[in-house]
Amino acid sequence: MSTATAQGKAFDRKLFAQVFAFTRPYKAVFWTSFALTIFLALLGVVRPLLMGDMIDEYALTGDERGLWMVTLVITLLLIIETVVQFYQAYWTSWLGQAVTFDLRQKLYARIIGFKLRYFDRTPIGTLVTRVISDIETIDDIFSQGLLMIMGDILKLVVVVVVMFVVNWKLALLSMVPIPLLIWSTNIFKNSIQKSFQDVRTQVARLNAFVQEHIQGMAIVQLFGREEQEYDKFKAINKEHRSAHIRSVLAYSIFFPVVEVLSAISLGFLVWWGVKDVLAGVATLGDVFAYILFINMLFRPIRQLADRFNVLQMGMVGSERVFKVLETEMSLKDEGASGTGALRGDIRFDAMSFAYEDEQYVLKDISFEAKAGQMIALVGATGSGKSSLINVLSRAYEFQKGAVYLDDVDIRDYRLSDLQRSISVVLQDVFLFSDTIHNNITLNDPGITRAEVIAAAVEVGAHDFIERLPKGYDTEVGERGGILSTGQRQLLAFIRAAVHKPKVLVLDEATSSVDSLSEQLIAQATERITKGRTSIVIAHRLSTVQHADRILVIDKGSIIEQGDHQELLARNGAYRKLYELQFR
Repeated sequence: MSTATAQGKAFDRKLFAQVFAFTRPYKAVFWTSFALTIFLALLGVVRPLLMGDMIDEYALTGDERGLWMVTLVITLLLIIETVVQFYQAYWTSWLGQAVTFDLRQKLYARIIGFKLRYFDRTPIGTLVTRVISDIETIDDIFSQGLLMIMGDILKLVVVVVVMFVVNWKLALLSMVPIPLLIWSTNIFKNSIQKSFQDVRTQVARLNAFVQEHIQGMAIVQLFGREEQEYDKFKAINKEHRSAHIRSVLAYSIFFPVVEVLSAISLGFLVWWGVKDVLAGVATLGDVFAYILFINMLFRPIRQLADRFNVLQMGMVGSERVFKVLETEMSLKDEGASGTGALRGDIRFDAMSFAYEDEQYVLKDISFEAKAGQMIALVGATGSGKSSLINVLSRAYEFQKGAVYLDDVDIRDYRLSDLQRSISVVLQDVFLFSDTIHNNITLNDPGITRAEVIAAAVEVGAHDFIERLPKGYDTEVGERGGILSTGQRQLLAFIRAAVHKPKVLVLDEATSSVDSLSEQLIAQATERITKGRTSIVIAHRLSTVQHADRILVIDKGSIIEQGDHQELLARNGAYRKLYELQFR
Protein backbone atom coordinates (compact mmCIF):
# COMPACT_ATOMS: atom_id res chain seq x y z
CA MET A 1 0.00 0.00 0.00
CA SER A 2 1.56 3.22 -1.08
CA THR A 3 1.72 6.37 0.95
CA ALA A 4 0.36 8.33 -1.96
CA THR A 5 -2.79 6.22 -1.94
CA ALA A 6 -3.51 6.91 1.69
CA GLN A 7 -2.63 10.55 1.47
CA GLY A 8 -4.81 11.09 -1.59
CA LYS A 9 -8.02 10.15 0.21
CA ALA A 10 -9.73 11.63 3.24
CA PHE A 11 -11.18 8.19 3.87
CA ASP A 12 -9.59 4.91 2.79
CA ARG A 13 -11.97 1.95 3.09
CA LYS A 14 -9.31 -0.73 3.23
CA LEU A 15 -7.33 1.08 5.91
CA PHE A 16 -10.43 1.86 7.92
CA ALA A 17 -11.56 -1.78 7.71
CA GLN A 18 -8.19 -2.78 9.19
CA VAL A 19 -8.53 -0.25 11.99
CA PHE A 20 -12.21 -0.99 12.54
CA ALA A 21 -11.37 -4.68 13.06
CA PHE A 22 -9.82 -3.64 16.38
CA THR A 23 -13.25 -2.43 17.61
CA ARG A 24 -14.71 -5.95 17.57
CA PRO A 25 -14.06 -6.58 21.29
CA TYR A 26 -15.83 -3.26 21.98
CA LYS A 27 -18.89 -3.53 19.72
CA ALA A 28 -21.29 -2.50 22.48
CA VAL A 29 -19.34 0.69 23.13
CA PHE A 30 -19.13 1.54 19.41
CA TRP A 31 -22.83 1.08 18.72
CA THR A 32 -23.77 2.91 21.91
CA SER A 33 -21.62 5.86 20.81
CA PHE A 34 -23.17 5.68 17.35
CA ALA A 35 -26.70 5.71 18.78
CA LEU A 36 -25.88 8.66 21.04
CA THR A 37 -24.47 10.54 18.03
CA ILE A 38 -27.75 10.07 16.12
CA PHE A 39 -29.79 11.03 19.18
CA LEU A 40 -27.82 14.28 19.59
CA ALA A 41 -28.30 15.17 15.91
CA LEU A 42 -32.08 14.74 16.22
CA LEU A 43 -32.32 16.40 19.61
CA GLY A 44 -30.46 19.52 18.48
CA VAL A 45 -33.24 20.80 16.20
CA VAL A 46 -35.95 20.59 18.87
CA ARG A 47 -34.74 23.59 20.89
CA PRO A 48 -34.93 26.22 18.09
CA LEU A 49 -38.45 25.05 17.22
CA LEU A 50 -39.57 25.22 20.84
CA MET A 51 -38.02 28.66 21.29
CA GLY A 52 -39.75 29.93 18.17
CA ASP A 53 -43.09 28.62 19.47
CA MET A 54 -42.32 30.10 22.87
CA ILE A 55 -42.09 33.58 21.33
CA ASP A 56 -45.15 33.25 19.07
CA GLU A 57 -47.48 31.26 21.31
CA TYR A 58 -46.59 32.47 24.80
CA ALA A 59 -44.28 35.53 24.91
CA LEU A 60 -46.26 37.66 22.42
CA THR A 61 -49.63 36.57 23.85
CA GLY A 62 -48.60 37.19 27.45
CA ASP A 63 -49.19 33.56 28.55
CA GLU A 64 -46.80 33.54 31.50
CA ARG A 65 -47.74 30.04 32.67
CA GLY A 66 -47.15 28.60 29.19
CA LEU A 67 -43.88 30.52 28.98
CA TRP A 68 -42.67 28.91 32.21
CA MET A 69 -43.72 25.46 31.00
CA VAL A 70 -41.83 25.77 27.71
CA THR A 71 -38.80 27.20 29.55
CA LEU A 72 -38.79 24.17 31.85
CA VAL A 73 -39.05 21.82 28.86
CA ILE A 74 -36.14 23.59 27.09
CA THR A 75 -34.09 23.49 30.31
CA LEU A 76 -34.82 19.75 30.66
CA LEU A 77 -33.77 19.20 27.03
CA LEU A 78 -30.52 21.10 27.68
CA ILE A 79 -29.80 18.90 30.69
CA ILE A 80 -30.53 15.76 28.68
CA GLU A 81 -28.37 17.01 25.79
CA THR A 82 -25.51 17.81 28.18
CA VAL A 83 -25.65 14.35 29.76
CA VAL A 84 -25.83 12.63 26.36
CA GLN A 85 -22.93 14.75 25.05
CA PHE A 86 -20.87 13.76 28.08
CA TYR A 87 -21.43 10.03 27.55
CA GLN A 88 -21.03 10.30 23.79
CA ALA A 89 -17.70 12.16 24.16
CA TYR A 90 -16.55 9.81 26.93
CA TRP A 91 -17.37 6.57 25.11
CA THR A 92 -15.95 7.68 21.76
CA SER A 93 -12.72 8.74 23.48
CA TRP A 94 -12.71 5.50 25.51
CA LEU A 95 -13.16 3.50 22.31
CA GLY A 96 -10.29 5.37 20.63
CA GLN A 97 -8.00 4.71 23.57
CA ALA A 98 -8.99 1.02 23.71
CA VAL A 99 -8.29 0.57 20.00
CA THR A 100 -4.95 2.39 20.16
CA PHE A 101 -3.96 0.39 23.25
CA ASP A 102 -4.56 -2.90 21.44
CA LEU A 103 -2.99 -1.65 18.23
CA ARG A 104 0.09 -0.35 20.02
CA GLN A 105 0.45 -3.70 21.81
CA LYS A 106 0.27 -5.56 18.50
CA LEU A 107 2.68 -3.14 16.82
CA TYR A 108 5.27 -3.44 19.60
CA ALA A 109 4.94 -7.23 19.61
CA ARG A 110 5.53 -7.16 15.86
CA ILE A 111 8.59 -4.93 16.19
CA ILE A 112 10.30 -7.06 18.83
CA GLY A 113 9.82 -10.08 16.55
CA PHE A 114 11.64 -8.47 13.61
CA LYS A 115 15.00 -9.70 12.42
CA LEU A 116 17.94 -7.53 13.40
CA ARG A 117 18.36 -6.68 9.72
CA TYR A 118 15.16 -4.61 9.93
CA PHE A 119 16.69 -2.43 12.69
CA ASP A 120 19.87 -2.08 10.64
CA ARG A 121 17.79 -0.36 7.93
CA THR A 122 15.19 1.56 9.97
CA PRO A 123 15.99 4.64 12.10
CA ILE A 124 14.98 4.10 15.74
CA GLY A 125 13.35 7.55 15.88
CA THR A 126 11.06 6.59 13.00
CA LEU A 127 9.88 3.49 14.87
CA VAL A 128 9.32 5.61 18.00
CA THR A 129 7.11 7.90 15.89
CA ARG A 130 5.13 4.91 14.61
CA VAL A 131 4.56 3.45 18.09
CA ILE A 132 3.76 6.75 19.83
CA SER A 133 2.46 9.65 17.74
CA ASP A 134 1.22 7.87 14.60
CA ILE A 135 -0.99 5.62 16.70
CA GLU A 136 -2.32 8.67 18.56
CA THR A 137 -3.74 9.91 15.24
CA ILE A 138 -5.72 6.64 15.03
CA ASP A 139 -7.31 7.48 18.38
CA ASP A 140 -8.55 10.70 16.76
CA ILE A 141 -10.41 8.67 14.10
CA PHE A 142 -12.84 7.58 16.80
CA SER A 143 -12.75 10.43 19.31
CA GLN A 144 -12.78 13.34 16.83
CA GLY A 145 -13.13 11.83 13.36
CA LEU A 146 -15.60 9.35 11.99
CA LEU A 147 -18.43 9.43 14.56
CA MET A 148 -18.22 13.19 14.88
CA ILE A 149 -18.33 13.59 11.09
CA MET A 150 -21.37 11.32 10.91
CA GLY A 151 -23.01 13.33 13.68
CA ASP A 152 -22.26 16.67 11.98
CA ILE A 153 -23.53 15.47 8.59
CA LEU A 154 -26.70 14.05 10.14
CA LYS A 155 -27.22 17.28 12.07
CA LEU A 156 -26.85 19.29 8.86
CA VAL A 157 -29.36 17.10 7.02
CA VAL A 158 -31.90 17.31 9.85
CA VAL A 159 -31.48 21.09 10.19
CA VAL A 160 -31.83 21.70 6.43
CA VAL A 161 -34.92 19.46 6.17
CA VAL A 162 -36.60 21.12 9.15
CA MET A 163 -35.78 24.62 7.83
CA PHE A 164 -37.38 23.88 4.45
CA VAL A 165 -40.42 22.24 6.06
CA VAL A 166 -41.06 25.21 8.39
CA ASN A 167 -40.41 28.05 5.91
CA TRP A 168 -38.73 27.29 2.59
CA LYS A 169 -38.23 30.97 1.69
CA LEU A 170 -36.31 31.75 4.88
CA ALA A 171 -34.39 28.51 4.38
CA LEU A 172 -33.27 29.54 0.90
CA LEU A 173 -32.24 33.00 2.10
CA SER A 174 -30.25 31.50 4.95
CA MET A 175 -28.34 29.33 2.50
CA VAL A 176 -27.32 31.98 -0.03
CA PRO A 177 -23.63 31.96 1.21
CA ILE A 178 -23.49 28.13 1.47
CA PRO A 179 -21.98 27.48 -2.03
CA LEU A 180 -19.20 29.97 -1.24
CA LEU A 181 -18.73 28.32 2.15
CA ILE A 182 -18.46 24.84 0.60
CA TRP A 183 -15.92 26.12 -1.95
CA SER A 184 -13.76 27.79 0.74
CA THR A 185 -14.10 24.71 2.97
CA ASN A 186 -12.75 22.51 0.18
CA ILE A 187 -9.77 24.84 -0.34
CA PHE A 188 -9.12 24.83 3.41
CA LYS A 189 -9.38 21.04 3.59
CA ASN A 190 -6.83 20.52 0.82
CA SER A 191 -4.47 23.12 2.27
CA ILE A 192 -4.59 21.80 5.81
CA GLN A 193 -4.30 18.21 4.58
CA LYS A 194 -0.97 18.95 2.91
CA SER A 195 0.21 20.89 5.97
CA PHE A 196 -0.67 18.00 8.30
CA GLN A 197 1.17 15.54 6.07
CA ASP A 198 4.22 17.79 6.16
CA VAL A 199 3.94 18.04 9.96
CA ARG A 200 3.89 14.23 10.34
CA THR A 201 6.91 13.89 8.04
CA GLN A 202 8.86 16.53 9.94
CA VAL A 203 7.94 14.97 13.31
CA ALA A 204 9.41 11.65 12.14
CA ARG A 205 12.58 13.40 10.92
CA LEU A 206 12.90 15.33 14.18
CA ASN A 207 12.42 12.19 16.30
CA ALA A 208 15.00 10.24 14.29
CA PHE A 209 17.57 13.05 14.46
CA VAL A 210 17.17 13.72 18.20
CA GLN A 211 17.19 10.00 19.08
CA GLU A 212 20.34 9.33 17.10
CA HIS A 213 22.29 12.40 18.18
CA ILE A 214 21.49 12.17 21.87
CA GLN A 215 22.66 8.55 21.79
CA GLY A 216 25.82 9.67 20.01
CA MET A 217 26.37 12.82 22.07
CA ALA A 218 29.74 11.58 23.33
CA ILE A 219 31.07 11.47 19.76
CA VAL A 220 29.61 14.89 18.98
CA GLN A 221 31.33 16.46 22.00
CA LEU A 222 34.61 14.58 21.74
CA PHE A 223 35.08 15.79 18.16
CA GLY A 224 33.82 19.29 18.87
CA ARG A 225 30.90 19.04 16.43
CA GLU A 226 28.30 20.71 18.68
CA GLU A 227 27.91 23.79 16.47
CA GLN A 228 27.57 21.82 13.23
CA GLU A 229 25.06 19.37 14.73
CA TYR A 230 23.13 22.26 16.24
CA ASP A 231 22.90 23.84 12.78
CA LYS A 232 21.52 20.58 11.38
CA PHE A 233 18.97 20.39 14.18
CA LYS A 234 18.01 24.02 13.63
CA ALA A 235 17.35 23.32 9.94
CA ILE A 236 15.12 20.31 10.69
CA ASN A 237 13.36 22.17 13.48
CA LYS A 238 12.78 25.11 11.12
CA GLU A 239 11.06 22.80 8.62
CA HIS A 240 8.93 21.42 11.45
CA ARG A 241 7.95 24.95 12.53
CA SER A 242 7.19 25.99 8.95
CA ALA A 243 4.88 23.01 8.47
CA HIS A 244 2.95 23.96 11.64
CA ILE A 245 2.80 27.63 10.63
CA ARG A 246 1.29 26.67 7.26
CA SER A 247 -1.50 24.85 9.08
CA VAL A 248 -2.00 27.80 11.46
CA LEU A 249 -2.20 30.16 8.47
CA ALA A 250 -4.92 28.03 6.88
CA TYR A 251 -6.95 28.08 10.09
CA SER A 252 -6.44 31.82 10.59
CA ILE A 253 -7.87 32.49 7.11
CA PHE A 254 -10.67 29.93 7.10
CA PHE A 255 -12.34 30.67 10.44
CA PRO A 256 -12.79 34.43 9.78
CA VAL A 257 -14.20 33.57 6.33
CA VAL A 258 -16.77 31.29 7.96
CA GLU A 259 -17.72 34.00 10.46
CA VAL A 260 -18.17 36.57 7.66
CA LEU A 261 -20.34 34.18 5.62
CA SER A 262 -22.36 33.36 8.73
CA ALA A 263 -22.91 37.08 9.33
CA ILE A 264 -23.98 37.55 5.68
CA SER A 265 -26.48 34.70 6.02
CA LEU A 266 -27.78 36.23 9.25
CA GLY A 267 -28.06 39.64 7.56
CA PHE A 268 -30.12 38.22 4.68
CA LEU A 269 -32.36 36.42 7.14
CA VAL A 270 -33.01 39.48 9.32
CA TRP A 271 -33.56 41.76 6.30
CA TRP A 272 -36.03 39.46 4.55
CA GLY A 273 -37.50 37.98 7.71
CA VAL A 274 -38.49 41.35 9.15
CA LYS A 275 -40.20 42.20 5.83
CA ASP A 276 -42.14 38.91 6.01
CA VAL A 277 -43.09 39.55 9.63
CA LEU A 278 -44.39 43.01 8.76
CA ALA A 279 -46.28 41.52 5.80
CA GLY A 280 -47.75 38.80 8.00
CA VAL A 281 -46.10 36.01 5.95
CA ALA A 282 -43.74 34.91 8.74
CA THR A 283 -43.76 35.19 12.50
CA LEU A 284 -41.18 36.66 14.85
CA GLY A 285 -40.73 33.18 16.31
CA ASP A 286 -39.81 31.85 12.85
CA VAL A 287 -37.11 34.51 12.45
CA PHE A 288 -35.74 33.77 15.93
CA ALA A 289 -35.74 30.01 15.27
CA TYR A 290 -33.91 30.51 11.95
CA ILE A 291 -31.25 32.62 13.65
CA LEU A 292 -30.56 29.60 15.87
CA PHE A 293 -30.72 27.28 12.84
CA ILE A 294 -28.07 29.35 11.05
CA ASN A 295 -25.71 28.88 14.00
CA MET A 296 -26.47 25.16 13.94
CA LEU A 297 -25.83 25.10 10.19
CA PHE A 298 -22.54 26.95 10.00
CA ARG A 299 -20.88 25.42 13.06
CA PRO A 300 -20.92 21.81 11.72
CA ILE A 301 -19.77 22.96 8.26
CA ARG A 302 -16.85 24.79 9.86
CA GLN A 303 -16.02 21.75 12.02
CA LEU A 304 -16.40 19.27 9.17
CA ALA A 305 -13.33 20.58 7.36
CA ASP A 306 -11.30 20.18 10.53
CA ARG A 307 -12.74 16.76 11.30
CA PHE A 308 -12.08 15.53 7.76
CA ASN A 309 -8.44 16.48 8.20
CA VAL A 310 -8.33 14.71 11.56
CA LEU A 311 -9.74 11.66 9.77
CA GLN A 312 -7.20 12.13 6.99
CA MET A 313 -4.32 12.23 9.47
CA GLY A 314 -5.73 9.13 11.11
CA MET A 315 -5.66 7.45 7.70
CA VAL A 316 -2.07 8.56 7.12
CA GLY A 317 -1.06 7.33 10.60
CA SER A 318 -2.91 4.06 9.97
CA GLU A 319 -1.13 3.57 6.67
CA ARG A 320 2.25 3.98 8.35
CA VAL A 321 1.38 1.73 11.29
CA PHE A 322 -0.07 -1.05 9.13
CA LYS A 323 2.90 -0.83 6.81
CA VAL A 324 5.04 -1.87 9.79
CA LEU A 325 2.52 -4.54 10.81
CA GLU A 326 2.50 -5.97 7.29
CA THR A 327 6.30 -5.99 6.99
CA GLU A 328 7.56 -9.55 6.60
CA MET A 329 10.80 -9.31 8.55
CA SER A 330 10.12 -11.77 11.36
CA LEU A 331 12.22 -14.86 11.95
CA LYS A 332 10.44 -18.01 10.86
CA ASP A 333 9.69 -20.09 13.92
CA GLU A 334 8.57 -23.39 12.43
CA GLY A 335 10.71 -25.63 14.60
CA ALA A 336 9.12 -28.16 16.94
CA SER A 337 12.15 -29.49 18.84
CA GLY A 338 12.90 -28.44 22.39
CA THR A 339 16.34 -27.99 23.95
CA GLY A 340 15.67 -29.60 27.32
CA ALA A 341 18.22 -32.39 26.80
CA LEU A 342 20.69 -30.29 24.84
CA ARG A 343 24.36 -31.29 25.25
CA GLY A 344 25.89 -28.39 23.30
CA ASP A 345 27.56 -30.04 20.27
CA ILE A 346 27.90 -27.48 17.45
CA ARG A 347 28.57 -28.19 13.78
CA PHE A 348 28.79 -25.77 10.88
CA ASP A 349 28.56 -27.53 7.52
CA ALA A 350 29.57 -25.45 4.45
CA MET A 351 27.53 -22.51 5.78
CA SER A 352 27.50 -19.22 3.84
CA PHE A 353 25.82 -16.01 4.95
CA ALA A 354 25.15 -12.58 3.41
CA TYR A 355 23.52 -9.49 4.88
CA GLU A 356 22.57 -8.28 1.39
CA ASP A 357 21.77 -10.46 -1.63
CA GLU A 358 24.81 -12.43 -2.79
CA GLN A 359 27.41 -10.31 -0.96
CA TYR A 360 28.61 -13.09 1.33
CA VAL A 361 30.45 -12.12 4.49
CA LEU A 362 30.85 -15.77 5.54
CA LYS A 363 31.82 -18.35 2.93
CA ASP A 364 31.73 -22.12 3.21
CA ILE A 365 32.26 -22.21 7.00
CA SER A 366 32.78 -25.71 8.38
CA PHE A 367 33.91 -26.69 11.89
CA GLU A 368 32.79 -28.69 14.92
CA ALA A 369 32.72 -28.03 18.65
CA LYS A 370 32.00 -30.85 21.08
CA ALA A 371 29.97 -30.23 24.23
CA GLY A 372 32.06 -28.44 26.85
CA GLN A 373 34.76 -27.29 24.43
CA MET A 374 35.94 -23.71 23.97
CA ILE A 375 36.27 -22.50 20.39
CA ALA A 376 38.07 -19.20 19.82
CA LEU A 377 37.55 -16.98 16.78
CA VAL A 378 40.37 -14.61 15.87
CA GLY A 379 41.02 -12.37 12.91
CA ALA A 380 41.04 -8.81 11.72
CA THR A 381 38.11 -6.47 12.29
CA GLY A 382 35.44 -7.10 9.65
CA SER A 383 36.58 -10.64 8.93
CA GLY A 384 33.17 -12.10 9.88
CA LYS A 385 33.62 -13.27 13.48
CA SER A 386 30.55 -11.54 14.92
CA SER A 387 28.46 -12.54 11.90
CA LEU A 388 29.21 -16.16 12.68
CA ILE A 389 27.73 -15.96 16.18
CA ASN A 390 24.76 -13.97 14.85
CA VAL A 391 24.03 -16.95 12.62
CA LEU A 392 24.38 -19.44 15.47
CA SER A 393 21.86 -17.58 17.67
CA ARG A 394 19.56 -17.06 14.64
CA ALA A 395 19.71 -13.29 14.95
CA TYR A 396 20.27 -13.52 11.18
CA GLU A 397 19.39 -16.34 8.79
CA PHE A 398 22.11 -17.99 6.70
CA GLN A 399 21.55 -18.68 3.00
CA LYS A 400 23.60 -21.80 2.24
CA GLY A 401 24.76 -24.90 4.05
CA ALA A 402 23.61 -25.95 7.50
CA VAL A 403 24.23 -25.30 11.20
CA TYR A 404 23.57 -28.09 13.69
CA LEU A 405 23.16 -28.17 17.45
CA ASP A 406 23.38 -31.74 18.76
CA ASP A 407 23.02 -32.92 15.13
CA VAL A 408 19.68 -31.08 14.79
CA ASP A 409 19.37 -28.18 12.33
CA ILE A 410 19.03 -25.00 14.42
CA ARG A 411 15.93 -24.07 12.37
CA ASP A 412 14.21 -27.21 13.66
CA TYR A 413 14.35 -25.95 17.25
CA ARG A 414 11.67 -23.68 18.64
CA LEU A 415 13.17 -20.21 18.41
CA SER A 416 12.46 -19.33 22.05
CA ASP A 417 14.08 -22.56 23.25
CA LEU A 418 17.13 -22.03 21.04
CA GLN A 419 17.67 -18.46 22.20
CA ARG A 420 17.28 -19.45 25.87
CA SER A 421 19.95 -22.10 25.36
CA ILE A 422 22.50 -19.66 23.92
CA SER A 423 23.69 -16.71 26.01
CA VAL A 424 25.71 -13.93 24.41
CA VAL A 425 28.01 -11.44 26.14
CA LEU A 426 28.56 -8.58 23.72
CA GLN A 427 31.41 -6.11 23.59
CA ASP A 428 28.98 -3.19 23.94
CA VAL A 429 26.86 -4.15 26.95
CA PHE A 430 23.36 -2.70 26.92
CA LEU A 431 21.79 -2.04 30.32
CA PHE A 432 18.27 -0.71 30.82
CA SER A 433 17.30 2.12 33.17
CA ASP A 434 16.47 -0.34 35.95
CA THR A 435 18.00 -2.08 38.93
CA ILE A 436 21.03 -4.36 38.91
CA HIS A 437 18.76 -7.32 39.67
CA ASN A 438 16.31 -6.61 36.85
CA ASN A 439 19.10 -6.01 34.35
CA ILE A 440 20.53 -9.42 35.20
CA THR A 441 17.23 -11.32 35.18
CA LEU A 442 15.66 -9.21 32.40
CA ASN A 443 12.55 -9.21 34.62
CA ASP A 444 12.20 -12.99 34.47
CA PRO A 445 10.20 -13.86 37.63
CA GLY A 446 11.50 -17.43 37.45
CA ILE A 447 15.01 -16.29 38.44
CA THR A 448 15.34 -15.76 42.18
CA ARG A 449 17.58 -13.33 44.06
CA ALA A 450 19.50 -16.31 45.45
CA GLU A 451 20.30 -17.51 41.90
CA VAL A 452 21.42 -14.01 40.93
CA ILE A 453 23.74 -13.79 43.94
CA ALA A 454 25.13 -17.28 43.23
CA ALA A 455 25.88 -16.29 39.64
CA ALA A 456 27.48 -13.02 40.81
CA VAL A 457 29.70 -14.93 43.24
CA GLU A 458 30.68 -17.35 40.46
CA VAL A 459 31.61 -14.48 38.16
CA GLY A 460 33.40 -12.59 40.96
CA ALA A 461 31.18 -9.50 40.89
CA HIS A 462 29.23 -9.96 44.13
CA ASP A 463 31.56 -7.77 46.20
CA PHE A 464 31.40 -4.71 43.94
CA ILE A 465 27.59 -4.99 43.70
CA GLU A 466 27.25 -5.15 47.47
CA ARG A 467 29.28 -1.96 47.78
CA LEU A 468 26.75 -0.04 45.66
CA PRO A 469 24.26 2.15 47.61
CA LYS A 470 21.36 -0.32 47.36
CA GLY A 471 23.23 -3.43 46.33
CA TYR A 472 21.27 -5.44 43.78
CA ASP A 473 18.44 -2.90 43.93
CA THR A 474 20.65 -0.02 42.77
CA GLU A 475 19.33 1.82 39.71
CA VAL A 476 22.07 1.79 37.07
CA GLY A 477 20.79 4.84 35.13
CA GLU A 478 20.34 5.10 31.39
CA ARG A 479 22.49 2.48 29.63
CA GLY A 480 24.19 1.76 32.96
CA GLY A 481 25.71 5.22 33.27
CA ILE A 482 26.70 4.91 36.94
CA LEU A 483 28.89 1.85 36.25
CA SER A 484 32.31 1.56 34.66
CA THR A 485 32.82 -0.36 31.41
CA GLY A 486 34.32 -3.28 33.30
CA GLN A 487 31.45 -3.39 35.79
CA ARG A 488 28.90 -3.38 32.98
CA GLN A 489 30.78 -6.23 31.35
CA LEU A 490 30.70 -8.24 34.59
CA LEU A 491 26.94 -7.72 34.82
CA ALA A 492 26.66 -9.11 31.31
CA PHE A 493 28.58 -12.19 32.48
CA ILE A 494 26.17 -12.62 35.40
CA ARG A 495 23.22 -12.17 33.03
CA ALA A 496 24.62 -14.92 30.82
CA ALA A 497 25.41 -17.26 33.71
CA VAL A 498 22.09 -16.91 35.55
CA HIS A 499 20.15 -18.08 32.49
CA LYS A 500 22.13 -21.35 32.60
CA PRO A 501 22.86 -21.64 28.88
CA LYS A 502 24.18 -24.76 27.18
CA VAL A 503 26.17 -22.60 24.74
CA LEU A 504 27.97 -19.42 25.75
CA VAL A 505 29.20 -16.80 23.30
CA LEU A 506 31.67 -14.09 24.36
CA ASP A 507 32.07 -11.36 21.75
CA GLU A 508 35.17 -9.21 22.36
CA ALA A 509 34.37 -9.28 26.10
CA THR A 510 37.72 -7.78 27.16
CA SER A 511 38.46 -5.46 24.24
CA SER A 512 37.53 -2.16 25.92
CA VAL A 513 38.36 -2.59 29.63
CA ASP A 514 41.30 -1.72 31.84
CA SER A 515 43.91 -4.26 32.99
CA LEU A 516 42.28 -4.89 36.40
CA SER A 517 38.86 -5.41 34.85
CA GLU A 518 40.44 -7.61 32.19
CA GLN A 519 41.87 -9.81 34.92
CA LEU A 520 38.47 -10.07 36.64
CA ILE A 521 36.78 -10.82 33.33
CA ALA A 522 39.40 -13.44 32.48
CA GLN A 523 38.66 -15.16 35.79
CA ALA A 524 34.92 -14.86 35.16
CA THR A 525 35.39 -16.31 31.68
CA GLU A 526 37.24 -19.31 33.06
CA ARG A 527 34.50 -19.97 35.61
CA ILE A 528 31.37 -19.61 33.50
CA THR A 529 32.77 -21.42 30.44
CA LYS A 530 33.62 -24.49 32.47
CA GLY A 531 31.36 -27.36 31.43
CA ARG A 532 29.70 -25.31 28.69
CA THR A 533 30.30 -25.16 24.96
CA SER A 534 31.83 -21.73 24.47
CA ILE A 535 32.63 -19.62 21.45
CA VAL A 536 34.96 -16.75 22.29
CA ILE A 537 35.73 -13.89 19.92
CA ALA A 538 38.88 -12.04 20.91
CA HIS A 539 41.42 -9.59 19.59
CA ARG A 540 43.68 -10.21 22.60
CA LEU A 541 45.18 -13.62 21.94
CA SER A 542 46.22 -13.96 25.58
CA THR A 543 42.57 -14.64 26.47
CA VAL A 544 42.20 -17.61 24.11
CA GLN A 545 45.50 -19.46 24.32
CA HIS A 546 43.87 -22.24 26.33
CA ALA A 547 40.98 -22.72 23.90
CA ASP A 548 40.43 -26.28 22.63
CA ARG A 549 40.42 -24.99 19.05
CA ILE A 550 41.22 -21.61 17.53
CA LEU A 551 39.70 -20.60 14.19
CA VAL A 552 41.52 -17.91 12.23
CA ILE A 553 39.01 -16.09 10.02
CA ASP A 554 39.94 -13.81 7.14
CA LYS A 555 37.52 -12.23 4.67
CA GLY A 556 34.72 -14.53 5.74
CA SER A 557 36.62 -17.82 5.46
CA ILE A 558 38.40 -20.06 7.95
CA ILE A 559 42.02 -20.02 6.84
CA GLU A 560 43.52 -21.88 9.82
CA GLN A 561 42.31 -23.92 12.77
CA GLY A 562 43.95 -25.81 15.59
CA ASP A 563 45.07 -25.24 19.17
CA HIS A 564 47.49 -22.47 20.19
CA GLN A 565 50.69 -24.51 19.87
CA GLU A 566 49.70 -26.11 16.58
CA LEU A 567 48.95 -22.77 14.98
CA LEU A 568 52.20 -21.24 16.21
CA ALA A 569 54.10 -24.16 14.76
CA ARG A 570 52.49 -23.67 11.34
CA ASN A 571 54.10 -20.25 11.07
CA GLY A 572 51.04 -18.88 9.28
CA ALA A 573 48.45 -16.16 9.82
CA TYR A 574 47.91 -16.94 13.53
CA ARG A 575 51.64 -16.69 14.24
CA LYS A 576 51.73 -13.28 12.52
CA LEU A 577 48.85 -12.05 14.71
CA TYR A 578 50.60 -13.45 17.78
CA GLU A 579 53.90 -11.76 16.98
CA LEU A 580 52.19 -8.44 16.26
CA GLN A 581 50.67 -8.48 19.76
CA PHE A 582 53.51 -9.89 21.84
CA ARG A 583 56.72 -8.91 20.09
